[in-house]
Amino acid sequence: MKVLSQTSKYGIRAMLYMISHPAPSQFISIGEISKELGLSFHFLTKIFRELTSKGLLHSYRGPAGGVALAKPADEIRLLDIALALEGEDYFDQCLLGLPGCGEEKPCPVHAYWKDLKGGFYHHLAATSIGELAEKVTKEEVRI
Repeated sequence: MKVLSQTSKYGIRAMLYMISHPAPSQFISIGEISKELGLSFHFLTKIFRELTSKGLLHSYRGPAGGVALAKPADEIRLLDIALALEGEDYFDQCLLGLPGCGEEKPCPVHAYWKDLKGGFYHHLAATSIGELAEKVTKEEVRI
């Protein structure tokens, strides 16, 4: 089962790269991130535009431009990224995409999804991007 969209996965990976490979200046080139992670430059630009509009990143145009975190990595939760890229109603949506799914008119997987998304929400809320980047820096995990 895919719980996060490709957009969110790329956003998390790109932010982890930014933190674990700091640029000499505050801003890191989107082209560098795109190349190093093998992600589409244009898709990554769209993702960063959304993360910037949600206050998670700052962007700067020009030769020395790029993106930078808008706040310390330990203050950015995975939940912040997921909600910015999936939508604020992500945890309210039906797994099967049925309109009006809820306690009164549940879909066949409503109870299962309710339990699963509750645990998932908790883990995303409890984990900062800084914690994960530390593991990347120590080469315990890959991005």
